[in-house]
Amino acid sequence: MTLTTRERTRRAVRGYHQARFRGDVEAAAAHLGEPFRFQSPFISSDDRAGHLGTLPGFVSIVTGVDLISELYGEAEATLVYDVHTATPAGTQRTAEHFRLDGDKIISITLIFDASPWQSMKARIEL
Repeated sequence: MTLTTRERTRRAVRGYHQARFRGDVEAAAAHLGEPFRFQSPFISSDDRAGHLGTLPGFVSIVTGVDLISELYGEAEATLVYDVHTATPAGTQRTAEHFRLDGDKIISITLIFDASPWQSMKARIEL
């Protein structure tokens, strides 16, 4: 069976998303391309290693994830989800935008309200 471009986009983004929240850095890395760029309200990285290095610290405070919406295009996708954390921030509504080259993610922009995290920023290893 031949996959459409949208189906390849969905597989890459969902594969990354699921691997990341399982804490499986190696599986998450398999979905990232080169060059790669990550940006969020707290951190940015211009390479895969820099981004992947933050995943264990992040996943260690996550207690659950509820996917709200998935939108897939030819070379981009957007996920909206709630991240439940074991922090005073509690549940964080999050949007994540992905750009792809073929079946590899080359850019992720994470969007969330960072204000609940300001007091904890220095204590969290990201």
